[in-house]
Amino acid sequence: MSDKQSVTVHAPGKVNLQLNVGGRRTDGYHEIATIFLAVSCYDKLVLRRSSGLRVTVSGTGAGEVPADDSNLAGQAIKAVAKMGGVEPDVHIHIHKRIPVQGGMGGGSSDAAGALLGGDALWQLGIGRAGLMSLAEELGSDVPFSMLGGVALGRGRGEALQPLTSGITYHWVFAVAGFGLSTPAVFGAHERHRQEAGLPFAAGCLPAPQVSPRLIDALACGDVDLVAQNLTNDLEFVASRMRPELTRTLTVGRGAGALAGFLCGTGATTAFLVPNESTAHDVAEALLASETCASVRIARGPVQGPRIGKAEEF
Repeated sequence: MSDKQSVTVHAPGKVNLQLNVGGRRTDGYHEIATIFLAVSCYDKLVLRRSSGLRVTVSGTGAGEVPADDSNLAGQAIKAVAKMGGVEPDVHIHIHKRIPVQGGMGGGSSDAAGALLGGDALWQLGIGRAGLMSLAEELGSDVPFSMLGGVALGRGRGEALQPLTSGITYHWVFAVAGFGLSTPAVFGAHERHRQEAGLPFAAGCLPAPQVSPRLIDALACGDVDLVAQNLTNDLEFVASRMRPELTRTLTVGRGAGALAGFLCGTGATTAFLVPNESTAHDVAEALLASETCASVRIARGPVQGPRIGKAEEF
């Protein structure tokens, strides 16, 4: 057993470059086809040996995050401890920078970070493959949060196929002053289909697919072609729930972004920009417009969670 007393993990958020939604399955989840891309908007987790399991949270939106073992990171640390045959005696402190209820996978990233951090803290030697099996049990987005990079996701999003990215892309994320619940947005999507007289059960719809053009554009690093193929089936209903999102998207697109779209189920909006200079221009325009609460400038793809130093943040 290791005598290591603490471990710091940096866990990146994600953006869904395409999110195509199919029918609702009998288990309540929707079939999706998506392309995930990990971005350099990080939560920091510090895991310290403790008497029993304790979770604390600081940073933006901390008050909206459960600070007990119902937190997905707390569930993750219990899972890795059980696999390693140790007690989950650890204090997990999470400093949030990934927007809460923003569609950027912050809770899933924290869970992946806790899996990696627990393995390192106790020096269990489980490794990425073993941690990935635990990730699949914890939630739909946790496997990609562990993997990082770029990947095609199917099923609930947990069935992953890594993809190639020819370049690093520059992003601006506009953080709304509110969150959107994932179940609420999917529920609104179903009601919209019902209102239009369209089916929503999985057995009545073809399996969703992502665009081969987007996969090819990513592989060759064609940023303009990537921008032309960024879509989210949930953007319409999310914008109908919160019309402020439409105003944010209009500002960002008009300020020089190549494309703007909803992150996951929202409420963060994402803007692909051609370079870092334009990223700062778009960020300034968004803040000046007062159509969002804050902004994040990031790049991606980046690797999944990594062990680092506390000051690297």
